[in-house]
Parts: sequence; structure tokens; C-alpha cells
Amino acid sequence: MRIDLPEHKILVHEMSLPILWGDMDSLGHINNTVYFRYMEQARVTWIQAISGSVGDEDEGPVIANAFFNFYRPLVFPGEVVLKLFVADPGRTSIDTFVTVERADEPGSPYAAGGATLVWVSNRDGRPVPLPEPIRQIKSSKPALRGPDVPPALPRA
Repeated sequence: MRIDLPEHKILVHEMSLPILWGDMDSLGHINNTVYFRYMEQARVTWIQAISGSVGDEDEGPVIANAFFNFYRPLVFPGEVVLKLFVADPGRTSIDTFVTVERADEPGSPYAAGGATLVWVSNRDGRPVPLPEPIRQIKSSKPALRGPDVPPALPRA
């Protein structure tokens, strides 16, 4: 199953990370679990940048779902560029999306994925309103038309 990124999304964060030798699997490419760590790091870095922390002792984000589409394998050595996008936030949740590119091949995604974040109370696990900096995204930036068109999946 392939889940496409929405056409309208807001670019909120961009960062680079090195591709580590230990990220490869026995087939010589970056293991698929590493892409989820890339996406997590982009989300955490963004949330810290806009709100000062990733939740606190009373509340914070949890993942309701996550997915990735893999277009072609990443290999060591190199550097990845992660672009984090969001869709308009709701009251307690927000959809986040990430594209993964090599720094030496800008605009050519190797993978794209997403995750729904739900802000919850750490006391009872119930949803609570998103922090104000996240809720304000809708009004402070217009949704951008998605320039990142993923490549077609290879045919079997």
C-alpha cells in the first residue's frame, strides 16, 4: 500500500543528518527502521525549536500512526536532508510529513513518510489541546502547494 503526501502542506522545518555506517543493513543500504528515526529527529527538533521542549512532565506528543514510502535505497556515505511538513492542525492532533533526500541530490526524494501526532496528558493518557505554537501554524503560514512529487514506484 502506498500513502501519498498531501498536495497542500506547510514546510515547517529542514535539517541535515549524516548517513552513518552503522545505519546500513546486511544488504548494504540504510535499514528501513532508520528512516523512522530520521522522521522522529526532524519532528523532535522542530517541536523543540518552536516550543522550547518536546512536551513536559504533564503532557506531550504520542504517535497515533506512521508510514513510509521507499522509492530507492540510501547508501553510505553521504548526508540526508529532511524536510518536515505539516497539514493544518486540529484541536489535539496534527499530521506531519517528511521527505528524505540526499544532500548531493536536492529535490530528488529517496523516501517520504508521515505520522499523526496526538498531544496527550501524561497523567491519564487522554488527548489535550496542542501547544499554542503548533495551533498557530494554520493562521501564520498559508499551506504551500506540494513541490515534492514522489517518483513512481518501480514496477515488478
